[in-house]
Order: sequence, then structure tokens, then C-alpha cells
Amino acid sequence: MITIPVTAGAGYDVQVASGLLGEIGERLLVLPRVHIVAVVTDDNVRNLYLDIVMNSLQNKGFVAIFFTIKPGEASKCAAQYVALLQWLAENKLTRADAIVALGGGVVGDLVGFAAATYLRGVPFIQIPTTLLAMVDSSVGGKTAIDLPAGKNLAGAFYQPKMVLCDPDVLRTLAPNRWADGFAEAIKHGMIADAGLLEVLGDCMPPRPCNNDMPPANILDKIIANNITIKRDIVQRDEFEMGERKFLNFGHTIAHAIEQLSDYAVSHGHAVAIGMAVITRAAVRKNICPPNLLAMLLQLLTRYDLPNYTEYDPLALFNAALHDKKRTGGTITEVIPYEAGRCELYEMPIEELHNWIEMGLHP
Repeated sequence: MITIPVTAGAGYDVQVASGLLGEIGERLLVLPRVHIVAVVTDDNVRNLYLDIVMNSLQNKGFVAIFFTIKPGEASKCAAQYVALLQWLAENKLTRADAIVALGGGVVGDLVGFAAATYLRGVPFIQIPTTLLAMVDSSVGGKTAIDLPAGKNLAGAFYQPKMVLCDPDVLRTLAPNRWADGFAEAIKHGMIADAGLLEVLGDCMPPRPCNNDMPPANILDKIIANNITIKRDIVQRDEFEMGERKFLNFGHTIAHAIEQLSDYAVSHGHAVAIGMAVITRAAVRKNICPPNLLAMLLQLLTRYDLPNYTEYDPLALFNAALHDKKRTGGTITEVIPYEAGRCELYEMPIEELHNWIEMGLHP
């Protein structure tokens, strides 16, 4: 087992090991006074893994109840958030009980926000079931729901009590969901670890799925490496006042693409496009070397990720005006300079349109 301690908030551990899913009951025994454990998942994960979690909890004496949502970004909405709060109240959860987020990023974001606001804070546990959630969204305490105006516009910083990553659950991921996770892994390499980019280029099979799984020792280390990168950044800047903004590389354009597509384009695929657009523009502005763009595009291709979109620059720019990273008339973008090093650049919002225009097309 790999254990990664996180000192943000009250502190918690992220554990990475095969078989953790069936051990959640035992793991939760460290939380004092917990009686009811509310498990929230989506319909897809319910059919695959809910029984394992419920049996593990019940075998250790917990009262286990569950709530399911429909899969997809549409469930990360105000109506679903209120419905979840109402269900928690109807089941008389107290601050001494716990909520488990069993699923991908949508489940984790929704449950985290509900946990942060129900009774002004209830303990919650992340059990990510997608690669993207394991390497990124389950760690760091960002929780949110979407509003009609844009993505993640209502939320809170609220750290989990623990994160349990069981790579065995990734066997059921569709190839495009693997790709989503690798997009965030590539992002981490671009902003903080050139060595990770080399590993992703050399050591991982490009399209793992079902029985064609990467060797456990490699996959576990990849997951742990990404978690450690994000952990280190979050510990230094928990509330995104500075350094944590690096984790937004490619995300302004990504969120615009997601919104314009009504979330038909998944988060990881949109992030891949966003990174490519910003990096192409940086090359054309003579900020970063062409070989960095070539490396990025090669990695995106290796993992079946896109690097351009058919949306026009003005549409993307208008959608980006709703980005939560905007501050008055400026927005902070993450600009790549070399492998493993980016810089924050605060630009007038109008300048973003030029960056999109310059980087949009191959």
C-alpha cells in the first residue's frame, strides 16, 4: 500500500492499493462516534461496486444507507444538491456521522459540497472510481456544483477525512475515461514534473482497458506520483491564492468547451484541448520552445486525446467570461515555458481572445 499524507485542513491520508474498496468498513473505524454512513454514487457505479461497499460497512457495524444520482455533469446541479441535502436530513445524519463519495469527479464534487454545507460540515470520504478522480479531483478539497452560467460557480474548499484509491476498479473504465485521467496526469507533468512526462511517454500502454491493464506497480506509482504533485501544491496554497492556480493549466478554455458542448465533451478531453491551445499560442508568441508543443501533442495523441476544437475563438472567449478565475477585468492564465515549468500570467480579459485565436488551430 502507498500512503500519502496531506496536511491541508485537519490532515488526512490518501491510500493507494488494490482491494481497498472492500476494506472501507475497517478503514472508517478510525473515525470516532460514526454510526450512520451515507454512500452517494451514480447508477453506473451502483451496479458495479455499491454492494461491496455496503457489505463492508455493515460487516463492521455501521448503519449504511445509499443515494444514487444519474451519471454525468448534469447531476452536478442545484436541484440535485438540494435533493441530496434533503435526503441527508430525512435520514437524520448528524455531524458525528459520515458521507462517502463513491464515484468519479461529478459524485465527488457534489458530495463534497453537500458535506461542507449540511449542518455546516459533516465528515466525508472520497472513494474515486475513475483515473481522473484518483489523480486529481478527489484530492485537495475543491467541491462545487455548476450553475447555468458556468461550471463550478457554487462551491467550497472542504477537505475529506480520507481518500481511498483502489486501482482494481479501473478495470471497468471505458477507454475514453482512461484518457480523461491521463489528460490531468499530463497537466501535472507540464506544470511540475518533466520526469512524469517521460514516464507517460515511455512506460504506460497507450490505451489500457478491461484486461489490458498496466502492471500494478507502474499504475500505482503513476497514481501516487500525481497525487503527490497535487498534494504538495495544495499544502502550500490550500485556498488558491497563488501557486494552486497552476493546477488550472488549460482549464479556462476547457470549461468554455464543456459549457458550449453542454458537457458532451468530457472534462479530460476539454483540458487536453485547452492545454494544446495555450501551448500553441505560447509557441507562436515565442514564449515556449516548439519542442515542448511537439511533446505535448505527441502525448495527447498517444492517449487518444484531442488537441483542437471546432468552436470559434469568439464563442470560446464569450464562454470564458463566466470563468470563476476571472477577477474584475483580468484573468490569470497558466503559460508553459518548458517541460515541468509554467508561469502565471495575469492578462486583461480582452487579451485572452488573442491567445485563443493564436492557439486554436494546428
